Amino acid sequence: MSEGVPGPALALSDLRVIDMATVVAGPAAAKYLGDFGAEVIKVEPPSGDSARRLGWSLEEGDDSFYWKIVGRNKKCVTLDLKSEAGLRRMLGLVGSADVLIENLRPGALERLGLGPDVLLERNPRLVVLRVTGFGQDGPYAKRPGFATVVEALTGYAALSGEPDGQPLLPPIAITDEVAGITGAFAVMAALWYTKRTGRGQVVDVNLAETLLQLMGPLVPAYAHLGYEQPRMGSSLPWTVPRGTYQCADGKWVAISASTDSVAARLLGAIGLAGDPRFATFRDRMDNREILEDYVRSWTAERTSAEVIAVLDGVDAAVAPVNTMGDVFADPHFRERGSMIEVDGVVMQNVIARFSLTPGRVRYAGRRQGADQDLLLDEGAEGSGPGLPHARGHPGDVAPAASA
Repeated sequence: MSEGVPGPALALSDLRVIDMATVVAGPAAAKYLGDFGAEVIKVEPPSGDSARRLGWSLEEGDDSFYWKIVGRNKKCVTLDLKSEAGLRRMLGLVGSADVLIENLRPGALERLGLGPDVLLERNPRLVVLRVTGFGQDGPYAKRPGFATVVEALTGYAALSGEPDGQPLLPPIAITDEVAGITGAFAVMAALWYTKRTGRGQVVDVNLAETLLQLMGPLVPAYAHLGYEQPRMGSSLPWTVPRGTYQCADGKWVAISASTDSVAARLLGAIGLAGDPRFATFRDRMDNREILEDYVRSWTAERTSAEVIAVLDGVDAAVAPVNTMGDVFADPHFRERGSMIEVDGVVMQNVIARFSLTPGRVRYAGRRQGADQDLLLDEGAEGSGPGLPHARGHPGDVAPAASA
């Protein structure tokens, strides 16, 4: 994808976002806004965002793939916010922004002289998204906000793993990524209020309460029934059968029967039609091990292709357990364009498809300070209202001013 290529209208093209967060969760929220056209100005400390050094890169010394994704659609400037000049320039940017995203520990933004009172006095319409591990208050507020700690404390790890195995943490940054989506949603809700009233506000999003939302009925089940879900491998307590099953060729498939109609079609396909032991959700739960053993035996006698063909034939819920290589070869993801190449890097496409104002990845994460000329504008020095809104790819528009 080349610079300056015009595209369809973008839904958030009149929105300016300052992203001073680091690593994944906060920057991901800004990334989603940028995907739909917001002008995102990434403000990094002189040391750079540590996401630039997180994981793999194309060549040694390059910015990481993670940065190329989480930094996409963002203009990059460097500011030392511990210096008077850096603070003054930051306040200049704030004056022209709609949103500011930060993920410092509670109190750190205030110590920099950028507390919400200062920011909202400078710009009363500003939405300030604060992303932390545990929120702005409470006993754990100032703990390091690592997803690993959150996944342990919220009960997620206790649920994950085989019944007799150790508690497991997710092998991807799922908590950070979901918190990023939550942050983007929360910003849009706050902006809707700003549109109606002209008033900005502070939005407190944290990893712990985001992950707690994903626990679904386990919260009321414990509160009212004292139920503690054990580790069940790939199973769910209320859906049987559900899990991963090995086939005769050594490959694995995933099967679910999360509605009565799907369960009936599945049971008919594997020779259990009309069996009263499995007629209802409760029956299947009460006879879990009998049914799961039957499904395991049935798949073990057939190749994965045969299993998928039979269950697809009755419109049951089945899929191969794909590796990433399989995902790239899968015709569905290929036809949908779920992965795209931007500036020489293959990455995920935008997360949602709009019929009139589709989002798009205009460019991958850029080098540190790539758009430093933005700060040469007089407003960015703190003497004026801030930068005029300059939209689109850095190749599409000239800097606000040049030396």
